[in-house]
Amino acid sequence: MDIEEIANKFIEAINRHDIESIGELMSEDYTFIDSGGDTYKGNEQMRQKWADYFKMFPDYKIEAPEFVVSGDTVILLGKAYGTYTTDGKLRPENHWEIPAAWKAEVAEEKIKLWQVFADNSMVDEIIRKEGN
Repeated sequence: MDIEEIANKFIEAINRHDIESIGELMSEDYTFIDSGGDTYKGNEQMRQKWADYFKMFPDYKIEAPEFVVSGDTVILLGKAYGTYTTDGKLRPENHWEIPAAWKAEVAEEKIKLWQVFADNSMVDEIIRKEGN
């Protein structure tokens, strides 16, 4: 599999909220850097972080139709969207959609690094509004 295919499989697993497939595609020393610059490491820790994220945004999806590959790195360009919830109800006023980019580094057909670049101020405002 080439680097683009691996990154696309990772996005497909994210869009299905398939924690098992996400975990299988992450390296053991996987690093996640969110759009605020916070860094999380490790496959097991990130499986739980992904599961928690999908509870907050049960309809979360990524669309990344554009990409640039250089060596073992791919930059993906597109958007992310979802609806914030604390009770499982998807309210239209809590829906968001933002332009985003992702940097993925691949080693031995696994995602070693997943870094998000996005302005999450809209998402943060929705969360604040809901009182959390």
